[in-house]
Amino acid sequence: MQSETIFHVIKPGVLTTFQDMGRIGYQRFGVPVSGAMDRFSLQVANILVGNNRNTTCLEVTLIGPVLEARTSITIAITGANLQPKINDRLEPMWKTIRMNKGDVLTFGKHQSGVRAYIAVGGGFDVETFFGSASTDVKNGFGMQLQKSTRINAFPMDVKQGIGLGKQFIPIYEKLVEVAVVEGPHTANFTEEARELFFNSIHTVDADSNRMGYRLKSENIPLQNSSDIWSDAVPFGGIQIPGNGQPIILMADRQTTGGYPRIGTVISADLPKIAQLMPKGEVKFYPVTVEEAQKLVIEMENFLYKLDVFRKNF
Repeated sequence: MQSETIFHVIKPGVLTTFQDMGRIGYQRFGVPVSGAMDRFSLQVANILVGNNRNTTCLEVTLIGPVLEARTSITIAITGANLQPKINDRLEPMWKTIRMNKGDVLTFGKHQSGVRAYIAVGGGFDVETFFGSASTDVKNGFGMQLQKSTRINAFPMDVKQGIGLGKQFIPIYEKLVEVAVVEGPHTANFTEEARELFFNSIHTVDADSNRMGYRLKSENIPLQNSSDIWSDAVPFGGIQIPGNGQPIILMADRQTTGGYPRIGTVISADLPKIAQLMPKGEVKFYPVTVEEAQKLVIEMENFLYKLDVFRKNF
């Protein structure tokens, strides 16, 4: 199937990029994973429009783009509520929306969350690097939207009005409680430091981005040197550098790191972090690996059942 132009970019927004689930399998070669910050929202958007869950979406950050439709398409917008509008008419989120040729998609005032995801039925036609279309601005992979860009896709007919029940739509709070699996550098922290970490409320610093979220709180002291042998770092790993201020490693994180990690945010709670605004607050609590696995299995089961239901709708 040949792609066709579906959008003309009138305004690109502050940071609008193509993202999927990331470059899996290349971290050992020094290639960052990247991908969507909120993988739950990306997958739901794709499911709603009938795509495979790993299909590329547009990730919109805080201030959305202005996009003119060049043909009839079906889209779904999930994640942060940035008041999406078509021809100045407010549109529902977490639901399929029809756009006709000449319609203009805009975004209004920020309501909640940080990142919204736009999926189009049939999927975008985007160049891939190492098996992924995800944009990594720092390393030159992918594409950030620019004014007057033409966006191509493989549009297909999709049933209208398919959406997520209100009870399943995430609510993005300004204070989130997030589960953490402790380690691996437990020996670098005293019991007092551990208690301080879990009993403190940490504030997201303005100097936070897709690479990492810097937190401000009481300094978490290190028992030994702040340096360790560099090792591979996971999405959600929480580093404690020498200044005692935690950093949560996010989608565009480096492949290895040399700061001790006190723990890792569980996969099921990463969307909470990804949607947290600067000056938002985080409270951590410890869980076992088994508890973390149970929660991510619950999320995966939900996505699987939603996908099956959507395909049979």
